[in-house]
Amino acid sequence: MNVILTRPEKQSLDFFRQLSEKNYAPHHFPVFEIAALESIAAKGVLDDVLRRLSEFSLVVFVSPNAIDAVFEQLAQLGLTWPKQLAIGVMGAASRSTLHTHGIAAQQHHIFSPTNQERTDSETLFEVLPLDDLRGKSVLIVRGESGREFLREALLERGVEVAQVVAYRRVIPNFDQEKQRQLMAFLNQQNTWVITSSESLKTLLQWCGQLDFQSDVSSGEHAFVNKMRQQNLFVPHFRIEQCARGLGFVSITLTASGDEKLLLALQSQL
Repeated sequence: MNVILTRPEKQSLDFFRQLSEKNYAPHHFPVFEIAALESIAAKGVLDDVLRRLSEFSLVVFVSPNAIDAVFEQLAQLGLTWPKQLAIGVMGAASRSTLHTHGIAAQQHHIFSPTNQERTDSETLFEVLPLDDLRGKSVLIVRGESGREFLREALLERGVEVAQVVAYRRVIPNFDQEKQRQLMAFLNQQNTWVITSSESLKTLLQWCGQLDFQSDVSSGEHAFVNKMRQQNLFVPHFRIEQCARGLGFVSITLTASGDEKLLLALQSQL
């Protein structure tokens, strides 16, 4: 089974190895990349917040990328994570990333959704100690864009909320090599691991570019339609809903984390 991994290659290396050991045929095809903050002003805001971490009662990381960005910047600043500062994360991938930075549940208070079938802002909000947080400050670490549910829900419960941008998501150039790869993938049936709705939209945009460049005699929207016929594995119901809205027909919803994703893939054999 060909398995196309659309996360940045650095984030997919371990899962790529696991797939290879299980005799799958994995391929890296990043649909987005993670980049450092571009402006000096944004970097200055992040540095200032990291120097004041002890002022917060809880820090919520929206993704593994947010965790990596913060701990890399802490190292550059010569700072360490305050031992008593609680952490909130969404899913298994974020818990694993915390562990790689030396943050384990045995030494730190880590809040995360108890329902591994659905890990998002809503299910994290359900497990937070809202009475204890009322009147205190919570920091949300995120990328340049994202949902506002958690911030608004905490504010409604009397919690002070600050947000800081720690990284950027960048769409790579759809150059000739990337075009060649995508056309080759679309000439056969594959399983695509999709971890964000934005990735799906980017893939369809790229397919639209291929259709625009190709001979009209091959059929209007031929590559877009081929993409919609590919098998998708997605870790969240919102991505599933987006995929169905975009016309995809073969979608498998999995639980959060690479371990659950691998089990779902194996169940399809």
